[in-house]
Amino acid sequence: MAKRKSRIPIKSPREIEAMREAGHIASTILQTVAAAASPGKTTAEIDQLAAKLMEEHDCKSAFLGYRGFPAYTCISVNEEVVHGIGSARKIMPGDIISIDVGIVKNGFIGDNATTVAIGDIPMETKRLLAATEESLFRAIDHALAGEPLADLCAAVEAFVAPLGFSIVRDFVGHGVGRNLHEEPQVPNYRPFGRTPILQPGMTLAIEPMVNAGVAAVRILDDGWTVVTGDRKPSAHFEHTVLVTDGEPEVLTMRPRTALPEQLGLPSWES
Repeated sequence: MAKRKSRIPIKSPREIEAMREAGHIASTILQTVAAAASPGKTTAEIDQLAAKLMEEHDCKSAFLGYRGFPAYTCISVNEEVVHGIGSARKIMPGDIISIDVGIVKNGFIGDNATTVAIGDIPMETKRLLAATEESLFRAIDHALAGEPLADLCAAVEAFVAPLGFSIVRDFVGHGVGRNLHEEPQVPNYRPFGRTPILQPGMTLAIEPMVNAGVAAVRILDDGWTVVTGDRKPSAHFEHTVLVTDGEPEVLTMRPRTALPEQLGLPSWES
């Protein structure tokens, strides 16, 4: 019997190089716009800054026009989980801002997200950001050839649930490459049934979405913005990751932003 071909795209060396470039640009833009988020600026101004940077890097937004999405980036504030649309809303001290930047360069996509604090925020919200970012790297540690995808997915919930936080189950990570959403789906919890075995050349957008309160979410009347069911804060971190013959390669690498000490963890450098 012939072996069934995987529906998950395996990237060639040339395609991987293109994805490295796209990932680097996406990371550079995300870091710049995240640093620009400050009290008094509107979320639309942050989105327009991203648009300007995309033009300077000779790339396009992977989100603008996708299924009708009206903005260059996704900017979600406080209880907004994902898919927030830049608007006249002003950023305020004490807000947390989740920014998701996806770009297309030479036909390939780099996709990444971070959540940043605007000034001082409550300790529990600091713990939420630190836990979400750490769970992303716990999952990345499982992006190994020969390992089932389920183990990667399970690593997120296994880390955040004991800390009292909830995993968003309605939205998941995904494969990424020539298309924004490719096979496989990458949930942040252990999926039911068998899952694919990871192979070198697979590229995944791993993106924990973690709520301070309940896991339930709803979509606002704009048809895009996802908010928590109890309106408590939510955090979102994402990297595009390449499965290799050895250790995973993060194609959108940037410095970590949260403080591990808030979770009783050793510093990242130790």
